[in-house]
Parts: sequence; structure tokens; C-alpha cells
Amino acid sequence: MTETTFTPGPETARAFRDALGCFGTGVTVVTAMTKHGPAGITANSFASVSLDPALVLWCLANTSARYDTFANAPYFAIHVMAEDQHDLAQSFARDGLAFAHVDWQPGLNGVPNLRNALARFDCRLDARYPAGDHQILVGEVLSATHRPGKGLMFKRGQFGGFTDLL
Repeated sequence: MTETTFTPGPETARAFRDALGCFGTGVTVVTAMTKHGPAGITANSFASVSLDPALVLWCLANTSARYDTFANAPYFAIHVMAEDQHDLAQSFARDGLAFAHVDWQPGLNGVPNLRNALARFDCRLDARYPAGDHQILVGEVLSATHRPGKGLMFKRGQFGGFTDLL
């Protein structure tokens, strides 16, 4: 087994991404309502911040074609994807307006709620912090919903899930 050591920088960007990819994460789809209709984006940079007050965060690339939509959305919903929602997550990774074949309904403050997510956090934008080539968006959780089921995971560029324990 070969170990690679490097200093992160422009010339080692691929190696840095490969190292980050060793950490498996859950997969979310963030939705918001715009003047043009519903919008969504797939994100795996989601974390809890605080229980009191209830705060969560997610990160948005400065170069995202959906930057203006999400960086300025006063309300958004973060949906934790179930293992069987792989196609939905990939769809929103490619196209933020891919609602034509999506089972959704307007939720709190008109934000699109995707059906069958494992969890959903309906948020009001609380803070936005610049962080390198991303923005950290902190949401105050106004409402939360969850159900039983297996979560969709992302690791080393691939989607997957958990294996049941015997």
C-alpha cells in the first residue's frame, strides 16, 4: 500500500480531492423557491452546528451556476437523501431546475419539499461566511422532519449505502 503526502495547492488539487474523498458523507438536496420557480442543488457538505438555537450549515461553491439562487435565498430546505434516491440526487447535481419529474410540494415559506427524504430541515438563512472558493450558509432550522430508512452515501466519487448488520 502506497501512501501519498503532499502540500495542498493548485498543482496538487486532484490529490487533495482524492484525500477528501476518503471521507464518506451523506447526500443532501437543498431546495429554494425563486421568482422563476423551484430550484435544487445536490450537496454533501452538510453539518449540524448547534442544538440551541437549532442551526445547520451547508457549503456552496462560488463558481456554481446556481450561486445567486442559493447564496441569496432567504429560506431553503435541506433534504437528507434515502439510499433509493440516488437518481434524484444525481438529477439535481446536473440540473437545478429538474422538478418536472420530481414528487414535491410547496412547504414552509413556499420552499419545495421533496417527498420521501430521510430527513428535511426547513431553514431561514441565518448567516453566510466566505470560505475560500465556497460560501458557508448557516440556516436556522424552523421545522424538521425525519423517518426510518437507510441513507445515501458518497465516497471516492461514488454513491452507495450501508450494509445491514447481521
